[in-house]
Order: sequence, then structure tokens, then C-alpha cells
Amino acid sequence: MSRSTAQADDDLVFMDETETPSGTSGLNEAKGVWRVMIVDDDTDVHSATTFALSNLEMQHRPLEFVHAYSAAEARELLAQEDDIAVILLDVVMEQEDSGLQLVRHIREVLKLTEVRIILRTGQPGYAPEIDAIRDFDINDYKTKSELTRIKLYTTVTAAIRSYEQIRAINASRRGLDRIVRASTELMALHGLDNFADGVIAQVANLLDQQTSGLLCVQEHLNEHDLELSVISAAGPLAQMVDKSTASVRDGRITRLLQRTLAQRTSIYGNDYATLYFGGNANRDFVAYIDTVGPLNEIDQRLLDVFSRNIAVGLDNVLLVTRLHNFAFYDPLTRLPNRTRLKELLDESLGMPLRSDVVLALVDIDHFAETNDALGHQFGDLLLLGVGARLQSRLGDQLTIARVGGDTFGVLGNASLVQPAVLLDLFEEPFSIDGQEVQLSATAGLVRLEDYEGGGADALKDADIALKRAKLLQRAGHFYFSRSMGVDIRERVRLMHALRTAYEEKELFVVYQPQIDLATRKPVGAEALLRWRTKDGTFIPPDRFIPIAEYSGLIIDIGERVMREACRELVRLRDMGYSEFTISINVSQVQFRHPRFLDTLRNVIAETGAPPSRIELEITESIAMEEPDVLIQLLCQVKQTGVSIAIDDFGTGFSSLSYLQRLQADRLKIDRSFVTEITGSSRGSSIAEMVIQLGRNLGLSVVAEGVEDERQASILATLGCPLAQGYLFARPMTVDQLTTWLKDNGAR
Repeated sequence: MSRSTAQADDDLVFMDETETPSGTSGLNEAKGVWRVMIVDDDTDVHSATTFALSNLEMQHRPLEFVHAYSAAEARELLAQEDDIAVILLDVVMEQEDSGLQLVRHIREVLKLTEVRIILRTGQPGYAPEIDAIRDFDINDYKTKSELTRIKLYTTVTAAIRSYEQIRAINASRRGLDRIVRASTELMALHGLDNFADGVIAQVANLLDQQTSGLLCVQEHLNEHDLELSVISAAGPLAQMVDKSTASVRDGRITRLLQRTLAQRTSIYGNDYATLYFGGNANRDFVAYIDTVGPLNEIDQRLLDVFSRNIAVGLDNVLLVTRLHNFAFYDPLTRLPNRTRLKELLDESLGMPLRSDVVLALVDIDHFAETNDALGHQFGDLLLLGVGARLQSRLGDQLTIARVGGDTFGVLGNASLVQPAVLLDLFEEPFSIDGQEVQLSATAGLVRLEDYEGGGADALKDADIALKRAKLLQRAGHFYFSRSMGVDIRERVRLMHALRTAYEEKELFVVYQPQIDLATRKPVGAEALLRWRTKDGTFIPPDRFIPIAEYSGLIIDIGERVMREACRELVRLRDMGYSEFTISINVSQVQFRHPRFLDTLRNVIAETGAPPSRIELEITESIAMEEPDVLIQLLCQVKQTGVSIAIDDFGTGFSSLSYLQRLQADRLKIDRSFVTEITGSSRGSSIAEMVIQLGRNLGLSVVAEGVEDERQASILATLGCPLAQGYLFARPMTVDQLTTWLKDNGAR
């Protein structure tokens, strides 16, 4: 190629210049330079270009030049270099199209999509500009004669700006992808401890650095006492878990955390970042992270997005953790509750060697009278005293639980779970609120050797033994025997009677309205099954439903209920109640039957009921049994257009990750928690948490068993949108429902 000649003062002047050896790499972009590669077989072009640009800054950074004198040499250099911003490339070198073929190699083989390529040619007629731009991924095409110093500077500056923007966009895209993956992994973790540890680890992963920092929660106990405690820590601060930040030796960290909370925004320093996650009205989450140097703007933005994305997750995990504690541990004594004891019994009954295991239920004699005479607060102190004594004397070797009211459970080795040992613990008076109180207790016991039932059965049988002991002698005990079990003949008789009742239409459906708490207008109704015998006697559902499930008759019964409820829904729509929803309970046996989906589809098709106004209620225990299988089944149910409600929510334990994947539409607060709103010392705590959890997850919430205006008012204040219960309406027949709706304006 012939050398160009100087055309004017402003043209590129090719002067001799000491060259930078090929492949020499100076400061990279992270250290504040833009790296420009010159690819040309003419050394004068290298000299003139570096002379024209060497003393200039672009975007507040100097340029560093990398030289290649052939397309082959450029290929070798680019295979090792990953931070070249701009390539000034000659078209004609070893061959007439060497430059164009190098472009194809850069884009298609090396996959370098961010680098900006500027073609320069001294033979403009060889590769027409329009054809080159159309057929090759280049960013500019100039003839050497038109590249004056100013035009060269302008062209390179524009290319560097484009390179910087593309790098920022790609970095943000990669960072967002990592945030999505991090969020998915975090949501799969169970429990607050695991989730909190995961947050610290994922922040380090996003920054590509070692894990070092701590995550704190500030509980708003009152306006003067804002406790800030560490719930997760890693690196040099790992020993701070479960401690107050006041224990952190580095006072700077505590001050930064407090400043972050006060400003309610993340703060980024030279060697740290404090992240504000927010929270609800009762708590805030904040993290301190050690960093290797200051974070760039992209990393700061990514961490801001990550923090906002994780804030709700942290809040929900804390809510679910507290729900778990309420579900499995007694809030007064902190001992395992009946549900947890049942799980432990199931574990014991699943062991091959259980001949020496005994379950005992210990009930305080005349506790109700003491509670009424001295007050509920004194009664609570009394229960705390009994629980503490059982735990201190037996807890090291046995499991102590509070199974309800004034009854405690003791599970363990038969040599220790003996009536004399248990009842002797009550010989010594209890010191309660400055008073000496003498108590006695009665015990019912079950030997698990050769026991054929499950944990729930063992608890029931121990309760039978306890009741027998109370009938015989207070302050005594009784062991359960097979003769005290459920009478099999009575069960068989009830099973036959139920089948006859199904055939003779003694079973019928009633409807209990569901009310919008804000407007007090009915928005739907729950379909409930009832059994009235020929002589007018009502058999309670909790007595015949288990028999129906055990016998398999629940499949046919459930289909009939579903069909009748859908027909009633269609009839109500014809009467003008177009926004009315019918909720239908589905038992575990019915829901898991292989024909359930076909039955649902057939009923919808045959009755013409709109799926969007049908809601299926499944219990929380169903939702957490084989959740992966259930998720797939629920997905198929949702495809029909039918919505899903989780009934009795809060009585079990739903993992947050599964609860989100279930695609449920509504949570139903169990009536026991509604009753506690006004009838328990812990008040509305569980109901409030369920309502807040539903709000955070975008789920509707309905409270059942509302019996008085005070309960309704509290629920409305807490943000519960829907309710049902005797306060509004009792379950009623089809004709009664029609009349009731006319009187209460449901249209």
C-alpha cells in the first residue's frame, strides 16, 4: 500500500515515532485508560495515528495503543485481549480483503461484540462503503484521506462513547440475570436463618468477591427502643450472629447501619456498602458488606435492584418463620405443641425398636376453677411454672410439650415416663406471683410397643386414657388398652348408614355467604355438606366425613356436591347475581383421585358454570403433602379457569417457596385464629400475619368463623377484605340463600 501524504495542517502527518512493541499491555480500562488497537501494514500510519491522539483524553481517560501490522498478528493479539475499546483497521493488508475477513473473525469466531471497529482504507474504490457497512458488522468506514486529526479524534470519541454505553448495557443485563437467579435460589431456602445467610452469599456473588458482612433486622419495639440485631454474618464478622450490633467492635459499622436506616437508602463507600432492604411497619432490614475498593455505578444500581427485590422476600420469610413457630410451638411456654408432638410420635412409631417408648398426657387437676378464681393472667403464670418444672426435671432426657389448655405431653423412655415420676413432680408447691400454690395432676399413658396407629391416633388414645383416669380417680393414672379404642362395629355401622344416606338423598348442600367487610355485601358462598337422618337427627360432618374418606364414598359424594353447587351458581347468575362466587371444599382423598380433573371438567361443561366464579378449597395439610406433585395438579386445575383457596391456613406450616409455586388465589384464616382475636392473650397476632402474608404475595384473604362485630371490626382494621360466620349468616339451604340474597343486595 502506498503511503499517504500530508494534505493540510489539519491532516494526519506521518512522522517517525518510537513504537510500542506488539502485544504490550499497559493500564487496562479498570485503571483508567481506553485501549485502541491500530491494525495496518504501514508503520507510518501507526506513527501518525498515535501522534495525533496520544496527548488527548476522551471521557476523562487517556488512550493506550496496541499495534498489529497484519491481520494475522491482530488475530493473535485479540485472542488474548478482552478490553480493546476501538479497532482502527486497514482494509487491504496481506490480501485485498484481509481487513474485512478480520472483521468477520472478530465478530463470529472471537465473539467480540462490544469492541467498535472503524475501517480505514487508502483504496476507497475496492470495497464500496455501503456494501461494507451492509455486509460486515463495522461501526464506521473512512478513507485515510478524509481522516484529518480533528475528524479522527471525533470518530474515535464517538466510537468510545458507543463502546462505553454498550458495555454498561451488557453489564446491567448480565447483572439482572444474576439477580433473577439469586432471587430464585433464595426463595427456595426454608427458614429465616438460611434465607439471611443466602442474602449475604448472593451479594458477594453479584460482586464477584469473598463473602464478608452482616445482615441485621431492626425490631420497632417502641418509639424509644429500636433494637438492631444481627441475623446473619460471614467473614471476620461471622461471630456476631444473634447478637446486637452494639457488640460489633468496629463502631463505624454500627454508625453506618444506623445512618442507612435513618436515610432509608443504601450507602456506598470506598471499601464498604450498606444496603437498605426496608420492611413493614414493625421491622427494617439492613446489611453491611465489605467491598474490594469502591463499587462502580453499575454495581451500585444492581445492588439497589437486588435490595428492592429481596426486601419482600425477607419480610415474608420472617412472617412464615413466625407462623411456623406458632404452628409447632406453644406461644406461652415455648414448648412443642400438639402438632409438633404428633410429628415426633410419627417418627418414634416409624422406628423399628420402640418397645421402651411411652407417651403420657399430664393434666392439671381443677385448673379451670383456679383460672376462673384467680384470673387468666395468674393461670398463664401457673402454666409457665408447670412447663418450666417439667422441662427442668425431665427435659434433658424426654420431650416435653404443651398439647392444649392445661394438658402437657411427655414422650420418651418407659423407665422415665412412669406415673409415679410424673405425678411426684406436683408434690412440691409452685411459687406463682408470690403465692405458694399446691397442685395435683392426672395422667393418661400409651405404650408404643406393637402400636398400630399413627401419631394422631396415639394422642387420641392417650386422651381416652386420660379421660378414663379422671373418671376413676383424680391425681391418678390410666394406661390405654385396645378395648378402649374406637369401636370397629360402630364404624362399620356408620359406614353402611352413610352409603344408604347417600343413595336416599339424606345428604344435602347448604351455603354460607361470604361478605365484603368494607361494604357488608355478599360476594359469594361456601358450599357445605350436611347429613340429616330420616328421624331428623343431624350427624356432624367431622364424624361422617372421615368415614366417607376411609370408605372411598367421598369420591361420589364430592362429585354430587360439586355438581349441585355449580348448578346453583348458574341459577343465581340467571337471577342477576353475575359477580357471585361459589367455594367448594375438596377432601384430600377426592383431590388426589385420578379422575378428579376429568370430573371437574365434566361438571363445568355439563352445568355451564363459569370457571372464573368457582373456587376449590383445599386444606393447608393437603397443600404441604407431596408439594411437587400437588403443584403440577394445581397447575392443571388452574388451566380450567377455576381458582384455589387454601383453607385452615396457619394451622400447619407452608414453605414460602411452595406457597408461591402453588399459584393459590386465596388464604382462609382458620376460625380458631379468628376466635383468638378477642378471646386470647396473644390476640390478633396470627390473623394479622396471615393477612399481611396474603397482601405481600398478592393473595386474597377470607376469615371464617366471625361471630361478633368486634372480631369483624378488628379484621377490617387489619386489612382483611372478606369474612364469613354466624355474625353475617348461618349456612342455609338453596331457597333460603335466594331469599337472603334478595334481602341483602348481592347484585
